[in-house]
Amino acid sequence: MDGRSARDAEPRWPVVLAVLVAGGLYLALPDALSFGPPWLVLAIIAVLVVPATIAHRTGRHQLNAWLGQVVAAVLTIALVWSIAKLVVALPAHTEPPVVLLRTAALLWGTTVLVFALWYWRLDAGGPNARDSRRRRNVPHTRGAFLFPQMAIDPALVRAHCEIEAHWHPEFIDYLFLAFTTSTAFSPTDVPVLSRWAKVLMMVQAGMSLATIALLAARAVNIL
Repeated sequence: MDGRSARDAEPRWPVVLAVLVAGGLYLALPDALSFGPPWLVLAIIAVLVVPATIAHRTGRHQLNAWLGQVVAAVLTIALVWSIAKLVVALPAHTEPPVVLLRTAALLWGTTVLVFALWYWRLDAGGPNARDSRRRRNVPHTRGAFLFPQMAIDPALVRAHCEIEAHWHPEFIDYLFLAFTTSTAFSPTDVPVLSRWAKVLMMVQAGMSLATIALLAARAVNIL
């Protein structure tokens, strides 16, 4: 990757940080509700992130994409496992109420990060394909999500707000999308165009609803 390519590419440190935070949140789960030892998921992520970063820096995009999808898959499997364990533990009263509340909050936060990773990884061919179009000054006009910047002519609003001439979504845009999906159970300002994205958003909303419902139910019981 030459100097210009490195400058024009989307920075990857927010993604690496999100992955490590997700692993850290999972590390804080009680042993009984985690997928294997709590440190296992973070250890697997740490092992995969290093070669994924190297593959990105050296231009091995296919390997980078594959490793990134494995990281997201590991987090997803662990997340689904723990939510299922939480649902079983609630009526069984096998865990103290405070532990269940903390676990539900941690899993909700992990859900936001994990699905943000999936949206970022899969939309419009993935980050490497979006970087390629960015370097060629091709605007982001196609994808699974219709971001507001894609429907606005920068020339009409240049005097009122900041919009890049050739705007492309970055990880923070997908993180915002995942956050609003987990809080409002629907996208707030980003219409969903692709069927795979609609399925993923339904899954995310269902998982978030399950954890929030458990939080509310346990809070009522405590009160």
